[in-house]
Amino acid sequence: MTPAEFIKKWKPVALTERAAAHSHFLDLCKLFDHEDPVTADPTGEWFTFEKGVTKTGGGEGFADVWKKNFFAWEYKKKKRNLDEAMAQLVRYAAALENPPLQVACDTERFVIRTAWTNTVPKVYEIELDDLAIPEKFKILRAVFHDPESLRPKETRAGVTKEAADKFSTIALRLQGRGTPEDIAHFVNQLVFCFFASSVKLLPEGFFPKLLRRATQNPDRAQGYFNSLFEAMEHGGEFDLTDIAHFNGGLFDGRRALPLDSGDIGLLIAAGSLDWGLVDPTILGTLFERFLDPDKRAQIGAHYTDAEKIMMIVEPVILRPLRAEWDIARIEIEKLVKEAHLKKGRAYDNAIAKAEESRAKFLERLRNLTILDPACGSGNFLYLALQNVKDFELRVNLECEALGLSPRIPVIGPEVVHGIEINPLAAELARTTIWIGDIQWRIRNGIYANPKPILRKLETIECRDALIAKKEDGSYVESEWPPAEFIIGNPPFLGGNVMLRAMGDDAKNIREVYQETVPAKADLVCHWFVKAGAALKSGLSRSFGFVGTTSIKVGASRQCALDPLNSEQICIFDAWSNLEWIVEGASVRVVIVCVAFANSVQWRRLNGMDVKFIPSNLGGAHGEGSFDPDKNARLTENINLAFDGYYPVGDFYIPGDVARDWLTQPSNPNGRKNADVLKPHWNGDNLVNRWPDRWIIDF
Repeated sequence: MTPAEFIKKWKPVALTERAAAHSHFLDLCKLFDHEDPVTADPTGEWFTFEKGVTKTGGGEGFADVWKKNFFAWEYKKKKRNLDEAMAQLVRYAAALENPPLQVACDTERFVIRTAWTNTVPKVYEIELDDLAIPEKFKILRAVFHDPESLRPKETRAGVTKEAADKFSTIALRLQGRGTPEDIAHFVNQLVFCFFASSVKLLPEGFFPKLLRRATQNPDRAQGYFNSLFEAMEHGGEFDLTDIAHFNGGLFDGRRALPLDSGDIGLLIAAGSLDWGLVDPTILGTLFERFLDPDKRAQIGAHYTDAEKIMMIVEPVILRPLRAEWDIARIEIEKLVKEAHLKKGRAYDNAIAKAEESRAKFLERLRNLTILDPACGSGNFLYLALQNVKDFELRVNLECEALGLSPRIPVIGPEVVHGIEINPLAAELARTTIWIGDIQWRIRNGIYANPKPILRKLETIECRDALIAKKEDGSYVESEWPPAEFIIGNPPFLGGNVMLRAMGDDAKNIREVYQETVPAKADLVCHWFVKAGAALKSGLSRSFGFVGTTSIKVGASRQCALDPLNSEQICIFDAWSNLEWIVEGASVRVVIVCVAFANSVQWRRLNGMDVKFIPSNLGGAHGEGSFDPDKNARLTENINLAFDGYYPVGDFYIPGDVARDWLTQPSNPNGRKNADVLKPHWNGDNLVNRWPDRWIIDF
């Protein structure tokens, strides 16, 4: 079939959606020289009409046509609103295995929307007559044969980086006009306003209009933003425009900082971006400059990539939830099948039992709790929430496919809990979770907004996760809120440098934990010890942390990992040596996941099934694993091999200072400084260049 023949045939057709759909699609297959669904896939496993039709209760499919890893296609009657068809495809994307292309069609128009993960969506609109144009014909042909050619080049990461760059410049310009906390909060408010404008939570065109007005009157800009923030705090009218109720702690009475024309110009430039597509997991780069560099290692504010985070979220949270759902789904399927053998009231009662079983499981999901006790800017909690919401949607769609009534997802940010010592990072964590939650709802075709739009996230606490100060000035161990799942990337800091890096904080921590954590252990061990105690006391079900590789040996292992293999709990999933990037430097980390021993059905070490994971995370297959505490010293190495020295204090001396000391006749003890002042070399210095560094060696 040629384009001219196709256009001629379908131009006058005015059939209903159902009457025209199959015939129209079969002609498209002929037009693009593509096998029809029945011929290509008689079983309907990867290419079919009516994808998602329930086998139990009949009913309509999730898509009129579906080709796995290619497209989902929905038809509407001619001249109908194709946005409704596209919204249906968006809502059922998860049930359709997230095809990269979504197509809505009314036989006269085609709307094609790209839906690749982490790319900026692109929409193509093609009229029936456009098929005579080679460029338009090529686009629609690619839907059938080569969807990859339609993949957008622009990524969400690129948009976010550009947004972060622009706001970093703005944040720098604001320095001196308030405290770091004031600046960070104001920048957070601005970021959210841009996002709210892009996703139409603010009236369309309102925020750009405010920015243009501020450009004309820079001296009034602060007042404009104050009025907007006040309206967003309570909901109300601003400039004859209704503003929704936001608040949530972000719009809480704190007002704008002064702005000049240069600042406003940068805001105008930032407004050209699609803020609805920003990736919340890298928003933390906006605020790194506000965090005390000496404290960054303590507060866990460094970026952790999504791949590493999912190595914890997947085994600790998602796998056990899926196992529970497998059991619940079997029960629901049984009840639905029994219902279809009955009629009248007996049928209604059986379906009601299935609905009750579904409701019970959904309530279980709504009440789960996830804690990150060193949450930084919220990446772990953001990804955990996104994946749990995806899981809830999957449960709803599977029940809908069985013939149960549709349900709107109810899981919200309240299920995540965080503890963060830095107020700026804690605030950013809340913003990350808010934006992520709104993006999820939009991405899945759920446009109803709660009131207020931003729920107050008191579950993200700004305090020390390890110690708490009493009224008498002494310190006690901090309490963590009970949580079913504990995840995170607690800070690493070697036992020998904790005192130098943390001062009195380290002394207080050591005093409080002297019974459970040796002084030589890494700072991260305290989180492992507390999480292990939460499991043993029944306050938690499982936990997973990123840790430094030093946790596998010595005092760190003995206090943090050794107690995790017992009759009650065990390490069930671990990675013993992973590359991790921090500020451009490559370091090595471990990932350790722990649960109740009687609930573990499998164990995996470095991605391989094993029978047992020892606390030193050794043994490729979990058999005959090396335990350094159970092996004798090698007598062959006596007088040949020994531990080198390592500094336990700040004893490094620059070369010019060392040479000055060496020229002095003696020190107050009557000894020459040369007795303890030595040039310091390591392996790198031998093969590269000595940095003229000396060390005091007693």
